[in-house]
Amino acid sequence: MTDNSVVLATDLPLKRFILGKVRDTYDLGEYLLIVVSDRISAFDVVLPVGIPDKGKVLNLISAFWFDKTRSIIPNHVVAVIKDVRQLDEFIPEEQRFEYPEYLEGRSMIVKKVKRLPVECVVRGYLAGSGWSEYKKTQSVCGVALPAGLKQSQMLPEIIFTPTTKGDDAHDLPMTYQEVEETVGAAMAIKLKAISTALYAYAREYARNHDIIIADTKFEFGLDGNNLILIDEALSPDSSRFWDEKLYKVGEAQDSYDKQPVRDWLEASGWNKEPPGPTLPDEIIENTRRRYVHAFEVLTGTTLD
Repeated sequence: MTDNSVVLATDLPLKRFILGKVRDTYDLGEYLLIVVSDRISAFDVVLPVGIPDKGKVLNLISAFWFDKTRSIIPNHVVAVIKDVRQLDEFIPEEQRFEYPEYLEGRSMIVKKVKRLPVECVVRGYLAGSGWSEYKKTQSVCGVALPAGLKQSQMLPEIIFTPTTKGDDAHDLPMTYQEVEETVGAAMAIKLKAISTALYAYAREYARNHDIIIADTKFEFGLDGNNLILIDEALSPDSSRFWDEKLYKVGEAQDSYDKQPVRDWLEASGWNKEPPGPTLPDEIIENTRRRYVHAFEVLTGTTLD
């Protein structure tokens, strides 16, 4: 359902699999249909307004990276829906319906796999909560770092700072030992190595396109016995993107994400409890521009 071209909710006549803060996932049997809405959340609350084109950006930028990184690890993508008629290949004739046009660009068909309960966070720069922790303990998520590092500085090496990944609970930091206890020692080694390799590749690619990827997170699943990349990849919602041309060590950086929304909410006096407030039009448009700019700079294509 749309309102002024913003998709806040989907209500397809299909079996619902998961309803997330941003993604609506439907069960097609062997496959899943993931539809990325324009919903936006902040401080764990989904706001009553959306960001135009946000869902398309998240879906298409993930599709871009999934394709780019296939040589590092396979992923769950079966088809990116750019024409709703593609859905006939995956939905039995007796279950077909009049597919809404908003599915185009913002949805994909993926394999149904067993998700591993670890969110693989990798960091290449000292920012956000990592910077706050470093100032107190000279470490990030238990990973000891050299003294004297500055805010937003590139780390001497990429660090792996995983968290839990559950359906109901907030993600919580995990030690590497806890990852081993959760998925086994051999799988823990794979998760760390592949997450680091994915981030290193993407960071180098992005720097050549005037964007710094300060940190990101990945999710993985098992397709039979094969480890594959799932969920989303290197999007503005899962990564911290900075403008390389404006980058300065020792300062907080402006990110290509929903930072304008967070800043406005902080200044609004909202108590961070549901329901969230409606955003001003200029905040919505500013946030939209950031998402679209990140997509177009990284992919070299326009959203249209």
